[in-house]
Amino acid sequence: MDEMDEVRALVRGVREHLAWLERGGVTGVPRRKGLVPAARAVVSAPVVSAPVVSAPVVSAPVVEAAAPPRIVRADGHGREGLRVIREDLGECFRCNLAPTRKNIVFGVGSPDASLVFIGEGPGMDEDRTGEPFVGKAGQLLDKMIVAMGLLREEVYICNIVKCHPPGPGTSPNRAPEPDEIEACEPFLQRQLAAIRPRLLVALGGVAAKALLHTTAGIMALRGQWKSYQGVPLMPTFHPAYLLRSPDKKRDAWSDLQMVMAEMDRLGLPRRSTPAR
Repeated sequence: MDEMDEVRALVRGVREHLAWLERGGVTGVPRRKGLVPAARAVVSAPVVSAPVVSAPVVSAPVVEAAAPPRIVRADGHGREGLRVIREDLGECFRCNLAPTRKNIVFGVGSPDASLVFIGEGPGMDEDRTGEPFVGKAGQLLDKMIVAMGLLREEVYICNIVKCHPPGPGTSPNRAPEPDEIEACEPFLQRQLAAIRPRLLVALGGVAAKALLHTTAGIMALRGQWKSYQGVPLMPTFHPAYLLRSPDKKRDAWSDLQMVMAEMDRLGLPRRSTPAR
């Protein structure tokens, strides 16, 4: 192969690489027009230099940045999907809650639930047992669920973080930090993708703000249908707050009545007798 053949092959290779980059979604790659093999100056080193085809141009972040964030895992539906997610979670050390926890609190209830309740994080009782909402707040939540004409086994209950956020000093709990929520939220998204609920209830301001990515408080959010990952979401008060402020139970019941009405509109079963 003579010198001109080498030049032609080099130019052809550059053109093919540029076309490959464009097919892969990389835009803004510089082009040189009028490449003429007979003119050595046109095919000089700057045209085919490494910066044009360097690794940063074709690196994964450049291509992936154009895609909106979505649930990308398909773990299967129902119980099998949840099993896969729990196995992937493992003995999680993805955030700084791991060193102080006793148990990961994954979630409990029906793997095919139409309605999912999402709290902020496990408390001390939940950390001890590994099950969400088992303390006094959990007992009140059970009563709320029964009052809706449902049973605890018919819904799914989980939190935005799966490890207990210990409070400072003598305080038993604190709100989860943004980096802790960020580390755990992908697993919550995968859980919801496996369960495929029709409706969500966010329990408390911390959960509602984290799921809706807003700074608005629960007083402003409650009683209004929102959306999370395309699923209708109703923010309401956390049962622990209702224990401290029983005068807000009427408002919480109003929120849950809206959920019940939507369940009925969608034809979702409520097999037990609701409270009147």
